Formats: sequence, C-alpha cells, structure tokens
Amino acid sequence: MPALSIAVFLLGAAVVASTFLAAVRTFVLPRSARVALTTVVFRAMRYLFALRARQSRSYAERDRAMALYAPISLLVLALTWVILIGLGYTAMFWALGVRPWHRALAVSGSSLFTLGFASDPGVPELLLTFSEAAIGLILVALLISYLPTMYTAFARREAAVTMLEVRAGAPPAAVEAILRYRRIQGLDRLNDLWVTWELWFADIEESHTSLAALAFFRSPQPEHSWITAAGAILDTASLVNAAVDIPHDPQADLCIRAGYLALRHVADYFGIRYNPAPRFPDEPISVTRPEFDDACDRLAAGGVPLKPDRERAWLAFAGWRVNYDTVLLALAALTMAPEAPWSSDRSLRRSTKDE
Repeated sequence: MPALSIAVFLLGAAVVASTFLAAVRTFVLPRSARVALTTVVFRAMRYLFALRARQSRSYAERDRAMALYAPISLLVLALTWVILIGLGYTAMFWALGVRPWHRALAVSGSSLFTLGFASDPGVPELLLTFSEAAIGLILVALLISYLPTMYTAFARREAAVTMLEVRAGAPPAAVEAILRYRRIQGLDRLNDLWVTWELWFADIEESHTSLAALAFFRSPQPEHSWITAAGAILDTASLVNAAVDIPHDPQADLCIRAGYLALRHVADYFGIRYNPAPRFPDEPISVTRPEFDDACDRLAAGGVPLKPDRERAWLAFAGWRVNYDTVLLALAALTMAPEAPWSSDRSLRRSTKDE
C-alpha cells in the first residue's frame, strides 16, 4: 500500500475512533466529561441562537427562541457524528482502493445507514462495511436510550421547580417563601423544605454534569427556571439562618452546602471561574445592604420574628451568600434565565451590557 494510502487510512481511522469515543463519553459515561466536539457544536449553535435572541423585543420572544436551542443542538450533534464517521470510513475505503472518491463515499454511506445499495467484494472492504454498519446501529441505539434518560431527569427537575411556585411565587423569591410559610403558621415546618431541596441539589449535581445539555432545557412555563429556583431556595435558607428568630435547624445548613456544591460542579463543567474558598467582605456579593434591609423590613411587616442585631444578621447572610453568589449569577446568565430577585435580575442586566 503506498504511503499516501496508509496516511489517508490512518487519518480516517483516527476520525472514526475519536468521533465514536466522543459519542460514548457524551451518551454513556456516567460522570462529568468535557468533550471537545460536543463543546464546539453547542457553542456554534449558541452563537446562532444568540443572534436570534438579541433581536427579541421581550423576554417571552427570547424564551421561545432559546427553547429550541438545546433540542436542535442535540440533533445537530448526532448529525455531526454521523457525518464525521461517514467521512472517516470514506477515507479508509479510498485507501483500500475503492476509487474514485464519490464511489468510496457511496460505499461508506450505504454501510453506515445499512442500506446495502453499494458494496465492494474485497475482504478488507467487507470488514469495514460490517464495522461501519455496527457503529451506525450503535449510534442510533445510544440516541434512542439517551433521550428517555434525559427527559426523565428533566421531569424530576421540573416537578420541584413547578411546586416551588406554590411556596415562593413566580418568579420565586426568598422573602415571598418565608412570608407564605409564616401565613400558614409553618415556620417550624421548613425542615421538610430543606430535606426536599437537598435531594434536588444532589440530583442536579449528577444530572446536569453527566447530561450537560439539561442545563439548557428550558422549563415549560417561561417564568420558571431551574437556576432561579435554586437561587430562591438558597437565599431562603440563608435569610432564615441569618435573620429569622426561630430555633436553628442544621438541615438548612446542609441544604445550602448541597446547593452551592451542586452549582459549583455544574459551573466547573462549563468552565466558569469562581473562588473556591470565598470570605465576606474580602469577596463581595451582588446583594446590597439596602436590599437586605428592605427584605428584613418586609419580613417584619409580615409578622416574621427577626433577630434584633441587624448588622450581625447581614454579616451572617453575606457569609452564606458568598458561597454561591458568583456561580448562581454566571449560570443564570449562561442559561438566559427569566428575571428573578437576587439572581437573574442582575446577571441579565450585566450580560446585556456585555453583549
């Protein structure tokens, strides 16, 4: 075999192997794994959808445009894998003597889609045909099995997000959540909320890193979002710990820790930078002291018992918030989340200026 044919065959084999490995790491590997090809496809599609979103006159239009981003990107990703594998096998068929190039492409396409309209009688070519047909079937099987898994995780996520509207309004807000629990004489029942959302955060940490496209799947209701729901729960727990004068519940601490660890792991996947050991006031937070005082005044007006030392309460709240402030705002901007108090309300303004 001439040197050129050997080089072309090796190049084609490398393309097929790297593409198949990318599909396995994206669809099968049960852990966070950044795949260069997947990243390139999603970033390219993000650029195109962002161009469309910038032309939107309202958030509702922007939400409708971005709702298709993740599903279409997944389909384009699968199509990219098919094209690359087909081109890789085309190169290998050509190197084995299937000439000219369009004949090699026909044999490759016939094999990949198991159509059988073009073949070559040689033993090496038959082996390539069988291997390409097997890879084509495997990719189809992976895609079929991947989508139900993704939508199952999506349904679990959205069930909690939808239920949060009952407790925290729409968009969800920490002050509203505390006031509603106060109205139903339920401040002593917050433990159930912390337990439920600690489990939710654990699920988010696993699903939104191993199935990273889930982060961009938007909620059925435009005003709902998994990231603003996370922010509302974390702020609720932080406000209760810092300012509300009720017996301390360690489960609230665990919920906050589970939350900021989950958001940090998702941020790690997307390459978002943050300080892993932040301390207030060395690391500022986006919530200002006047905003905190206003929240406390609203809670007091609603009959919520507050701790008497407002300065100490502010420092305690900031000490909790600093652990998740940066990643919360960054993920809200990344996912183009709907406006919600103390999360996407400021990240959206900042990202709009950057654009």
